[in-house]
Amino acid sequence: MSELAIYGSSTREVAEKESKYIVFKVGREIYGIDVSYVDTIIQMPMITKVPAAPGYFKGIINLRGEIIPIMSLSQRLNSTEDVISQKSSIIVLDLGDGKMMGVTIDDVKEVMTLADSEIEEPSPFLKKETSFIKGVAKKDENLISIIETSALANREIA
Repeated sequence: MSELAIYGSSTREVAEKESKYIVFKVGREIYGIDVSYVDTIIQMPMITKVPAAPGYFKGIINLRGEIIPIMSLSQRLNSTEDVISQKSSIIVLDLGDGKMMGVTIDDVKEVMTLADSEIEEPSPFLKKETSFIKGVAKKDENLISIIETSALANREIA
């Protein structure tokens, strides 16, 4: 009887790791970002352009006295122009070490909990060094591309 009790308690310790993701749309695609990186989500403010910046770098904003660089996820991931609507917003990411970055998105959908086993490798044809996508989750009929926030940030903010 005691062996069964020990066996039962050890299986609970092997619980699957789950994480929460902000799920949103950029164009027709659905993406997710781990909420542990999200500082805040704001409605689309006035963005100040920065001369000679790459096309996907939209500019900067002043958020609570802090200057935040803003990147267009649409242009960075899909190479398409942004279409600003009433649902457009900016997800402000906390990258650690005092670094913040905002990314423009088309529409926030929901906060979703996903187990690690629900996220698959994106494709054998994508090189991890050149892709911002760390995996793909399947929920209902949708595919959700999970963004590797640290890779995105490491390439954008020195």
